[in-house]
Amino acid sequence: MTLKVKNILVSQPQPLDFEKSPYGEIARKFNVNITFRKFFIIEGIPAREFRKDRINLLDYSAVIFTSRNAVDHYFRMSKEMRLEVPESMKYFCISESTAYYLQKYVQFRKRKIFHSKENYSNLYELIKKHRTEKFLLPCSDIHKEEIPKMLEENKILYKKAIIYRTLASDLSDLDINNYDILVFFSPSGIKSLLKNFPDFKQGNTGIGAFGSSTHKAIKDAGFTLTIEAPTQTAPSMTMALEMYLQSECKKK
Repeated sequence: MTLKVKNILVSQPQPLDFEKSPYGEIARKFNVNITFRKFFIIEGIPAREFRKDRINLLDYSAVIFTSRNAVDHYFRMSKEMRLEVPESMKYFCISESTAYYLQKYVQFRKRKIFHSKENYSNLYELIKKHRTEKFLLPCSDIHKEEIPKMLEENKILYKKAIIYRTLASDLSDLDINNYDILVFFSPSGIKSLLKNFPDFKQGNTGIGAFGSSTHKAIKDAGFTLTIEAPTQTAPSMTMALEMYLQSECKKK
Protein backbone atom coordinates (compact mmCIF):
# COMPACT_ATOMS: atom_id res chain seq x y z
CA MET A 1 0.00 0.00 0.00
CA THR A 2 1.20 3.48 -0.87
CA LEU A 3 1.40 5.94 1.99
CA LYS A 4 0.88 9.66 1.37
CA VAL A 5 3.44 10.46 4.07
CA LYS A 6 6.94 10.45 2.60
CA ASN A 7 9.02 12.90 4.65
CA ILE A 8 9.03 13.37 8.44
CA LEU A 9 10.96 16.06 10.32
CA VAL A 10 11.82 15.34 13.96
CA SER A 11 12.96 18.35 16.00
CA GLN A 12 15.65 16.42 17.90
CA PRO A 13 19.21 15.26 17.17
CA GLN A 14 19.45 11.95 15.31
CA PRO A 15 19.82 8.87 17.56
CA LEU A 16 23.40 7.58 17.74
CA ASP A 17 22.35 4.28 16.17
CA PHE A 18 19.48 5.31 13.91
CA GLU A 19 19.12 1.90 12.24
CA LYS A 20 18.48 0.15 15.56
CA SER A 21 16.31 2.93 17.01
CA PRO A 22 12.47 2.97 16.91
CA TYR A 23 12.74 5.70 14.26
CA GLY A 24 14.86 3.42 12.10
CA GLU A 25 12.22 0.69 12.39
CA ILE A 26 9.49 3.16 11.39
CA ALA A 27 11.50 4.32 8.37
CA ARG A 28 11.90 0.73 7.15
CA LYS A 29 8.38 -0.43 7.96
CA PHE A 30 6.60 2.46 6.26
CA ASN A 31 9.25 3.40 3.69
CA VAL A 32 9.45 7.01 4.87
CA ASN A 33 12.34 9.45 5.11
CA ILE A 34 13.02 10.79 8.61
CA THR A 35 15.12 13.93 9.01
CA PHE A 36 16.41 15.04 12.44
CA ARG A 37 17.13 18.66 13.24
CA LYS A 38 17.40 20.36 16.63
CA PHE A 39 15.15 23.42 16.56
CA PHE A 40 16.83 25.28 19.41
CA ILE A 41 20.16 25.75 21.13
CA ILE A 42 21.04 26.19 24.80
CA GLU A 43 23.06 29.16 26.03
CA GLY A 44 24.28 29.56 29.60
CA ILE A 45 23.37 32.73 31.47
CA PRO A 46 26.57 34.41 32.79
CA ALA A 47 27.05 34.57 36.56
CA ARG A 48 27.11 38.39 36.49
CA GLU A 49 23.60 38.36 34.99
CA PHE A 50 22.35 35.61 37.31
CA ARG A 51 23.48 37.59 40.38
CA LYS A 52 20.77 40.15 39.59
CA ASP A 53 18.18 37.55 40.65
CA ARG A 54 19.72 37.52 44.14
CA ILE A 55 19.64 33.72 44.40
CA ASN A 56 22.29 32.06 46.53
CA LEU A 57 22.66 28.48 45.29
CA LEU A 58 23.92 27.34 48.69
CA ASP A 59 20.78 28.57 50.48
CA TYR A 60 19.12 25.39 49.22
CA SER A 61 19.63 21.88 50.56
CA ALA A 62 18.21 20.00 47.56
CA VAL A 63 18.19 20.41 43.77
CA ILE A 64 15.60 19.20 41.27
CA PHE A 65 17.01 18.25 37.85
CA THR A 66 14.68 17.75 34.89
CA SER A 67 17.40 17.47 32.23
CA ARG A 68 21.12 17.06 31.62
CA ASN A 69 21.24 20.71 30.56
CA ALA A 70 20.05 21.68 34.03
CA VAL A 71 22.79 19.53 35.58
CA ASP A 72 25.53 21.02 33.41
CA HIS A 73 24.50 24.63 33.96
CA TYR A 74 23.91 24.25 37.71
CA PHE A 75 27.50 23.10 38.21
CA ARG A 76 28.80 25.61 35.65
CA MET A 77 27.10 28.42 37.60
CA SER A 78 28.47 27.09 40.89
CA LYS A 79 31.97 27.14 39.40
CA GLU A 80 31.57 30.63 37.92
CA MET A 81 30.36 31.93 41.29
CA ARG A 82 33.21 30.08 43.05
CA LEU A 83 30.83 28.11 45.21
CA GLU A 84 31.63 24.64 46.52
CA VAL A 85 28.53 22.47 46.49
CA PRO A 86 28.43 20.59 49.84
CA GLU A 87 28.50 16.80 49.92
CA SER A 88 25.26 16.89 51.91
CA MET A 89 23.32 18.31 48.92
CA LYS A 90 20.42 16.11 47.82
CA TYR A 91 19.52 15.67 44.16
CA PHE A 92 16.10 14.73 42.76
CA CYS A 93 16.18 13.72 39.08
CA ILE A 94 13.42 13.19 36.55
CA SER A 95 15.00 9.97 35.26
CA GLU A 96 17.61 7.34 36.03
CA SER A 97 19.75 8.52 33.09
CA THR A 98 19.78 12.08 34.48
CA ALA A 99 20.73 10.71 37.91
CA TYR A 100 23.66 8.73 36.50
CA TYR A 101 24.73 11.76 34.48
CA LEU A 102 25.36 13.47 37.81
CA GLN A 103 28.41 11.23 38.22
CA LYS A 104 30.15 13.70 35.93
CA TYR A 105 30.11 16.12 38.87
CA VAL A 106 29.47 14.25 42.12
CA GLN A 107 30.10 10.83 43.61
CA PHE A 108 27.01 8.72 43.18
CA ARG A 109 25.45 7.84 46.54
CA LYS A 110 22.02 6.36 46.93
CA ARG A 111 21.37 8.30 50.11
CA LYS A 112 21.54 11.67 48.33
CA ILE A 113 20.56 11.02 44.70
CA PHE A 114 16.96 10.10 43.93
CA HIS A 115 15.31 9.55 40.56
CA SER A 116 11.81 9.01 39.26
CA LYS A 117 10.70 6.96 36.26
CA GLU A 118 10.50 9.94 33.87
CA ASN A 119 7.21 10.83 35.51
CA TYR A 120 6.37 14.10 37.28
CA SER A 121 3.95 12.54 39.76
CA ASN A 122 6.52 9.90 40.66
CA LEU A 123 9.13 12.65 41.11
CA TYR A 124 6.80 14.47 43.48
CA GLU A 125 6.36 11.32 45.58
CA LEU A 126 10.13 11.31 46.10
CA ILE A 127 10.20 15.01 46.93
CA LYS A 128 7.29 14.65 49.35
CA LYS A 129 9.32 12.28 51.51
CA HIS A 130 11.88 15.09 51.95
CA ARG A 131 9.51 18.03 52.15
CA THR A 132 11.49 19.70 54.95
CA GLU A 133 14.29 20.47 52.46
CA LYS A 134 14.63 23.78 50.62
CA PHE A 135 14.50 22.94 46.92
CA LEU A 136 16.15 24.70 44.00
CA LEU A 137 14.83 24.13 40.46
CA PRO A 138 17.48 25.07 37.86
CA CYS A 139 15.79 25.69 34.52
CA SER A 140 15.70 27.56 31.23
CA ASP A 141 13.86 30.81 30.51
CA ILE A 142 11.42 28.59 28.61
CA HIS A 143 10.39 25.66 30.79
CA LYS A 144 7.52 23.30 31.48
CA GLU A 145 5.19 24.42 34.25
CA GLU A 146 4.20 20.96 35.51
CA ILE A 147 6.81 20.78 38.27
CA PRO A 148 6.47 24.40 39.57
CA LYS A 149 2.68 23.98 39.62
CA MET A 150 2.97 20.65 41.45
CA LEU A 151 5.36 22.08 44.05
CA GLU A 152 3.21 25.15 44.66
CA GLU A 153 -0.01 23.17 44.98
CA ASN A 154 1.62 20.96 47.60
CA LYS A 155 3.25 23.86 49.45
CA ILE A 156 6.82 22.63 48.87
CA LEU A 157 9.41 25.31 49.62
CA TYR A 158 11.28 25.89 46.36
CA LYS A 159 12.83 28.51 44.10
CA LYS A 160 13.23 28.59 40.33
CA ALA A 161 16.73 29.49 39.15
CA ILE A 162 16.90 30.46 35.48
CA ILE A 163 20.52 29.64 34.65
CA TYR A 164 20.35 29.04 30.90
CA ARG A 165 18.23 30.23 28.00
CA THR A 166 16.72 28.53 24.97
CA LEU A 167 17.35 30.18 21.60
CA ALA A 168 15.93 29.31 18.18
CA SER A 169 18.33 27.52 15.83
CA ASP A 170 18.97 28.89 12.35
CA LEU A 171 16.82 26.69 10.09
CA SER A 172 17.04 28.85 6.97
CA ASP A 173 18.44 25.93 4.96
CA LEU A 174 15.32 23.82 5.59
CA ASP A 175 12.37 23.68 3.18
CA ILE A 176 9.70 23.27 5.84
CA ASN A 177 7.01 22.67 3.22
CA ASN A 178 8.84 19.55 2.04
CA TYR A 179 7.72 17.62 5.13
CA ASP A 180 4.44 15.79 5.58
CA ILE A 181 4.80 15.51 9.37
CA LEU A 182 6.60 17.74 11.89
CA VAL A 183 7.36 16.28 15.34
CA PHE A 184 7.97 18.46 18.42
CA PHE A 185 8.98 17.77 22.02
CA SER A 186 8.84 21.18 23.69
CA PRO A 187 7.27 24.66 23.38
CA SER A 188 10.76 25.87 22.38
CA GLY A 189 10.45 23.90 19.15
CA ILE A 190 7.18 25.63 18.29
CA LYS A 191 8.69 29.02 19.11
CA SER A 192 11.59 28.25 16.77
CA LEU A 193 9.20 27.16 14.01
CA LEU A 194 7.34 30.47 14.22
CA LYS A 195 10.56 32.49 14.27
CA ASN A 196 12.23 30.67 11.38
CA PHE A 197 9.10 30.28 9.26
CA PRO A 198 6.71 33.16 10.11
CA ASP A 199 4.68 32.50 6.95
CA PHE A 200 4.26 28.76 7.59
CA LYS A 201 0.73 27.46 7.01
CA GLN A 202 -0.10 24.00 8.29
CA GLY A 203 -2.42 22.98 5.48
CA ASN A 204 -2.21 19.18 5.18
CA THR A 205 0.98 18.93 7.23
CA GLY A 206 0.60 16.67 10.25
CA ILE A 207 1.98 17.93 13.55
CA GLY A 208 2.97 15.54 16.33
CA ALA A 209 3.86 16.60 19.85
CA PHE A 210 5.04 15.07 23.12
CA GLY A 211 3.88 16.50 26.45
CA SER A 212 0.97 18.68 27.55
CA SER A 213 2.94 21.94 27.41
CA THR A 214 3.93 21.20 23.81
CA HIS A 215 0.32 20.34 22.95
CA LYS A 216 -0.75 23.71 24.37
CA ALA A 217 1.97 25.61 22.48
CA ILE A 218 0.79 24.07 19.20
CA LYS A 219 -2.82 25.01 19.82
CA ASP A 220 -1.86 28.49 21.03
CA ALA A 221 0.02 28.99 17.76
CA GLY A 222 -3.18 28.23 15.86
CA PHE A 223 -2.09 24.81 14.58
CA THR A 224 -3.97 21.51 14.74
CA LEU A 225 -2.42 18.70 16.78
CA THR A 226 -2.41 15.54 14.64
CA ILE A 227 -0.35 13.06 16.65
CA GLU A 228 -0.44 13.20 20.45
CA ALA A 229 1.82 11.57 23.02
CA PRO A 230 2.04 10.36 25.67
CA THR A 231 -1.29 8.54 25.86
CA GLN A 232 -2.35 5.27 27.49
CA THR A 233 -1.92 3.44 24.19
CA ALA A 234 1.16 5.39 23.06
CA PRO A 235 3.47 6.33 25.95
CA SER A 236 6.24 7.38 23.54
CA MET A 237 6.33 9.64 20.49
CA THR A 238 7.60 6.84 18.26
CA MET A 239 4.68 4.60 19.27
CA ALA A 240 2.21 7.40 18.56
CA LEU A 241 3.86 8.06 15.19
CA GLU A 242 3.76 4.39 14.25
CA MET A 243 0.07 4.11 15.21
CA TYR A 244 -0.73 7.17 13.10
CA LEU A 245 1.10 5.83 10.04
CA GLN A 246 -0.61 2.45 10.49
CA SER A 247 -4.02 4.14 10.54
CA GLU A 248 -3.10 6.13 7.41
CA CYS A 249 -2.21 2.88 5.65
CA LYS A 250 -5.64 1.43 6.45
CA LYS A 251 -7.33 4.42 4.81
CA LYS A 252 -5.92 3.43 1.45
